[in-house]
Amino acid sequence: MSFMTRREHPWLSYKKIATQTASPGQLVLMLYEGAVGFLEKSLRGFHHDDPLEFNRTINNNVLRAQAIISEMNYSLNMERGGELALHFRRLYDYMDDRLREANVKKQKEPIIEVIGRLQVLRDSWAEMLRQRPEQIGAENSGEGLESAVA
Repeated sequence: MSFMTRREHPWLSYKKIATQTASPGQLVLMLYEGAVGFLEKSLRGFHHDDPLEFNRTINNNVLRAQAIISEMNYSLNMERGGELALHFRRLYDYMDDRLREANVKKQKEPIIEVIGRLQVLRDSWAEMLRQRPEQIGAENSGEGLESAVA
């Protein structure tokens, strides 16, 4: 086992436990944070001089962010969520289209745009979690906002 593997192992264990014990509302927040993190990493690819590293860094991280966005999109409860879920579906579809364009054309601007949109969603979600803890407890009964959005 290499030094890096030993160093990462406790962090991976922590992340696994955190996701297993998080509420649905906290999981949504973690997904937003993960997507933003991958897109920020993708932007680092634009600084690589080596074409392989340039393409690999952008492509791999954009694809990871798209996978998160797709999972959130497919997890929407369209029946219970009504108009709100429909708006999120359209927004997630739009973000996916922009990221696909960014990846194919290797453009920063669409990535930066999606990061901004995800940060607004993440920050709004975090604020909702802080201000409405009673609603967060309601997701177990299916009454919380998470039942529509996630």
